[in-house]
Amino acid sequence: MKRKLLLFIAGVLLTSAAMAQSAKHVIVITIDGFRPDFYKDPSWGMVNLRQMMQKGVYAEGVQGVFPSVTYPSHTTMMTGALPIHHGIYYNTYFEPWDEPGRWYWNASEIKVPTLWDAVKKAGLTSGAVNWPVTVGAPITYNIPEIWTWPGEKAQLAIRASKATPAGLLEEAQQNATGKLTEDDLNADFLAADDNIARLAAYIIKQYKPALVSLHLPCVDHMEHEQGRDGDKVRQAVASADRAVKTIIEALDRAGIADSTAVIVLGDHGFSDIHTSLQPNIWLRENGFATPSQPGSKDNWKALFHPSGGSAFLHLKDKNDKETVAKVKAILAKLPASKKRLFRVVERAELDSIGADPDVPLALAPVKGVVFGGGDKGNADVKAASGGTHGYFPDFPEMQTGFVSFGAGIKKGAVVPVMGLQDVAPVVAKLLGLSFDAPDGVLYPGIVADKKN
Repeated sequence: MKRKLLLFIAGVLLTSAAMAQSAKHVIVITIDGFRPDFYKDPSWGMVNLRQMMQKGVYAEGVQGVFPSVTYPSHTTMMTGALPIHHGIYYNTYFEPWDEPGRWYWNASEIKVPTLWDAVKKAGLTSGAVNWPVTVGAPITYNIPEIWTWPGEKAQLAIRASKATPAGLLEEAQQNATGKLTEDDLNADFLAADDNIARLAAYIIKQYKPALVSLHLPCVDHMEHEQGRDGDKVRQAVASADRAVKTIIEALDRAGIADSTAVIVLGDHGFSDIHTSLQPNIWLRENGFATPSQPGSKDNWKALFHPSGGSAFLHLKDKNDKETVAKVKAILAKLPASKKRLFRVVERAELDSIGADPDVPLALAPVKGVVFGGGDKGNADVKAASGGTHGYFPDFPEMQTGFVSFGAGIKKGAVVPVMGLQDVAPVVAKLLGLSFDAPDGVLYPGIVADKKN
C-alpha cells in the first residue's frame, strides 16, 4: 500500500510540465555486475566511487528485475518500467529451433516511452555508448551495443553502421581512441571499459548532451569466470573505477562539471555457482518434443528458456492449460533431491515482480544452482563453476549498487533499498523532464531541495 501511494504521488510529480531543472546534464554509468560491496568495502579499490559516496548519495542496495539479467535491467533504468510493461523480458529471444544468439538489440522492441524520448521531446540532446537495446533509439549521439552472431563476435563494422549520426564511431576513434580493433571492445579484456569510457568522454566534451549513458561490461565477464571474488574480478573492479574517473575528467574538460549530475549503478549482482540443472531433459523424458529431436519444431508444446540462473516455461499455445498441468506434474514427481534445488514461480508471483506476461511459470533455483537449456542425454544435473545472475531478485547477492553526486544531488544521504525502476524518476527530476515512470518512485532524499 505504501509503495502504491508513492507511485501515485510520483506520477503526479513527474508528469507535471513545471518540474524544476536542477542539472543541465546527467551522466548514467552502468558497471555490469556492480555490487554494493564494491564501494562499501575499501579493499575493492574503488577510490573514485568512494569519493562520490562522500560527496553525494549512495544506496545500501538496489533490487533488480526478474530475471536479473542485463538487457531487461538496463531497459528498466531508462523507462521506470518493469519488464512486464517495457517488453524486454530477457537478454536473448526465445527461439530454440533457430540459430541461437539473437539479443534484444533494437529499441523498437521497447513498449513504453524512454528517457531518450523525453529528452528529445524537450528539445534537448542525448548520447549513449554501448548501452543495451539502443539500435534505432531516438538518441542524438549513439554508438549502440550490438555484435554479429553466430561465429566471432565482430563488433566494429556493425556498430559503425548502426551509430547515429552516421560516421560517429569513426569520428570518435579519430579524435579520442585511435583506430580500434575487435579486441579493443571485447569485454574479455579490460581495455573495453577504457575505450567505451573514452568514446563517451569524447561525446561529452564535443557535444555536451543533456543525458549521456554508457555501459561498462568487463566486471560481469570476470565474475562469470571467477565468481564473486578473484584476482581478475578485483582488477576489473578497479579498472571500472578508473573508467568512471575518465568520465568525471571529461566533465571538467568540457567545462560542465558544476552543472552535471553523475549516477553510477549496476544491473544485477552475482552469485557463485556449483550445479547446473537441465529442465528440458525432464520434458523430453516425459514425451515432450525438444530441439534435439528431428522434426520437433512443429510438434512442440512446451519448453524451458533459461535466462541467467532461472528458467521460464514457454508454450506453443499460450492458452494450453492442459500442458501446463502436465509440466507441473512432471516437476512434482521429481526426486526430492532435485526438487529442493529450485522453486516454481507461479503466474501471480510473476505478475507481482513484473516478469514476462506470456509464460505460465518459471523456475527459480536456490543459491549456487543455475538452469541450462540442454535437452540431450540423461545428465540433468551437471557440475558448474564461476558465477552468474538471473535469479529471483529476493536474493541478497542479486542486489546491485547506486552512487550519485553532482548538480542537484543531495549530499550525505543513504537510501536503504531502491529499485532499478526508481532510477528514471531521478533522471527526469534532475533534468526537469515531463516523464511518467510506470513503476518507479522518486524517493525523497536523492535529489536536493532547492535551498540546498
